[in-house]
Amino acid sequence: MDKKAHADQRYIIALLNNDNRVLGELYQKYSGKIVGYITKNSGTYDDAQDVIQETLITIFHQAKEKNFILTCPFDAYFYLLCKRKWLNKINKKSIKQVTILEEITSVSDEQERLANETEIFEKRSSLFEEKLIELGGKCKELLDLAFKIKKMDKVAEALGVTYGYARKKKSECIGKLTKMVKGSSKFNNLTTI
Repeated sequence: MDKKAHADQRYIIALLNNDNRVLGELYQKYSGKIVGYITKNSGTYDDAQDVIQETLITIFHQAKEKNFILTCPFDAYFYLLCKRKWLNKINKKSIKQVTILEEITSVSDEQERLANETEIFEKRSSLFEEKLIELGGKCKELLDLAFKIKKMDKVAEALGVTYGYARKKKSECIGKLTKMVKGSSKFNNLTTI
């Protein structure tokens, strides 16, 4: 089923194109609500700015890798992601119970679906990065180059090896990395948020 992009898809496009004018508009329109929520809930202005920045980076990566289509208003989706990110942060660093002050807002199924999709994407990316670092050595170097350069003949040239060797080694390294990711206890939790 083809999903119809919401008019706010322009913010996703602005992120992908680093369009400072539209990104400035995005900050001006939506950051105040997020800053207000975080400062009312045990956070500071700087905490709010960090959450906003981290959330925009996550959305950027998801849009770049997954051809993300926004099917609901940006503000509701963005607010929900920032709110969840903040709640995760305070839950991780808090031993004592924190009272969350919240305005009652309705969240549509579509906003919930998109936010869940983005959270799963972020957790998968994080697990992948973690296992890539664990992989280390020549495999990590080869895969890093392969992800950046994309063309295996150029990767082989950069590593000073033959094209055939680079392709075979890439396949082995991806197999090893896949096994590490799937073998992680975190992997099974990635489909249920």
